[in-house]
Amino acid sequence: MIKTIIGLGNPGPRFENTRHNIGFMVLDQLAEEQNQDFNSKNNYLTSCIKLLENNIELIKPKTFMNNSGEVLKYLFKKGVKPEEIIVIHDELEKSFGKVSSRLGGSARGHNGLRSLMQFGAENCWRVRCGIGRPAEKSQVGDYVLQRFKQEENTKELVEEAIKEINKIVEKENG
Repeated sequence: MIKTIIGLGNPGPRFENTRHNIGFMVLDQLAEEQNQDFNSKNNYLTSCIKLLENNIELIKPKTFMNNSGEVLKYLFKKGVKPEEIIVIHDELEKSFGKVSSRLGGSARGHNGLRSLMQFGAENCWRVRCGIGRPAEKSQVGDYVLQRFKQEENTKELVEEAIKEINKIVEKENG
């Protein structure tokens, strides 16, 4: 049963609407659709929504991408298991706008996922939001911190991610 959705991103206005923050953007949309606000707690922002009649906690870590896994201390203390968590993140290996999900897997070079795995969330659900990749590997660090281009339809990307979330919640929560 899905209990929590973690959106990966970096806190602060400097990182708003950047490729690395697609996880935050998806959670912002989910909360907005249900007129919910985020409240600050320790090292994360939290909100609660209902998806398919299930109460789901939304979490945006305030620890920056490389330390996203720290939020798991709170979740595990509450009894949430890794397979009850969905993580929303950017995916360089998918072309822009492509979205997929899977249970578990490797970090594939994603520092936010690596941090979550170091804290024990190897078997969480992942919604992978395609952001494309730059031509040169050396440009990846700058690329993920760039704001989306005007012609890139982020609204559609967020909507596709929400559809994928709903599929997982429907499957896991019946």
